[in-house]
Amino acid sequence: MSLYFVAAEASGDLLAREVAEAVRAKSPQTEIRGIGGPELATLGIQSPIDIAPLSVLGFVEGIKAYGDVVRLADEAADDICRVQPKVVVLVDSWGFMLRVAQRVRARDPSIRLVKLIGPQVWATRPGRAKTLAATVDHLICMHDIEAPFYEPFGLPVTVIGNPALTRTGKGDAAAFRARHGFAPDQELILVLPGSRRSELTNVAPVLLGAAQSIASARPNARVLIQPASSILEAFGMHHPDAASWATVLSDPAERYDAMAAASIVLACSGTVTSEVALQGAPMIVGYKTGWITWALARGLLYKKHHITLLNILNGDQEIVPEFVQTRFQADPIAEKALDWLANPERLAAQRERQNQALRAMVREGEPAAAIAAGAILAELAKA
Repeated sequence: MSLYFVAAEASGDLLAREVAEAVRAKSPQTEIRGIGGPELATLGIQSPIDIAPLSVLGFVEGIKAYGDVVRLADEAADDICRVQPKVVVLVDSWGFMLRVAQRVRARDPSIRLVKLIGPQVWATRPGRAKTLAATVDHLICMHDIEAPFYEPFGLPVTVIGNPALTRTGKGDAAAFRARHGFAPDQELILVLPGSRRSELTNVAPVLLGAAQSIASARPNARVLIQPASSILEAFGMHHPDAASWATVLSDPAERYDAMAAASIVLACSGTVTSEVALQGAPMIVGYKTGWITWALARGLLYKKHHITLLNILNGDQEIVPEFVQTRFQADPIAEKALDWLANPERLAAQRERQNQALRAMVREGEPAAAIAAGAILAELAKA
């Protein structure tokens, strides 16, 4: 019996790879195919279509890419129906995966559909719970607060916790510093500029500007930049001079070591913020999107005051400093970081605040990927 994974973005590709590995560990005979990126490819799962055009975010950006979204949804559904898997696992990327699910359901209702990571109905547009329940057979989500939204519609839900929190152990800060020739007491400013092409223009320049200001004010500081593997080449094209004043990290295997070694992290909002928190690095989060997208989100859709998961799941309080939209400017971000660096007790206090908030998010038991694999294999047994 066969599974088919569909992953459209870097974070989804990583999660798909982890869950596919867990499926193989539990059921080696299960055949797995799929659509994805470099993470799935490491398992020998070669994508029949190029999903790079799907690395977009926001209302206006989504409209511009709408033709690609529809075309790729059709191509994905075509390949799924050609392969005829028993179960399709649709990873993250709400809008695209909904279109794929609807097309597969219309063409072959016998194929069971599992959504791995649901839309953020607890933060915005709770009506999507009804839409999802009418489209898929099972939802695998991260947080207990999500399950009640689906109960009225009878959609089976499995809660796995945040995959980032069970993804890996601590990175090796000392080994990272030794490999790159950094002294044990050298201040390292790690910039995580995002995983989408839109973030290269909307977010990365401000974070890089803040990092340059910090390095200018702190002679002992060195800037590290770690683009997601999905946009590494594009980052080099957008910011060709970055390597002249910073260390640009290109090996995904170093990501957790770099986070653990960092004195401060300047991060684009996203899944990566939970990974940074897990490595114990004090961080500052920033984000900016198109103004129409922002107006719609703030005025009509988004119900929370914060955008960082660590903040939202701890009473919607600011544990991690956020600089968003109009406040997303290099100078105040640099000022906050410099204040921490000049006052080690404040830096230590921030690290402890994050650690306390993180402990409230951790689930006991099997890793998230293993729980997800068990739920998927149960659906495969039903098929």
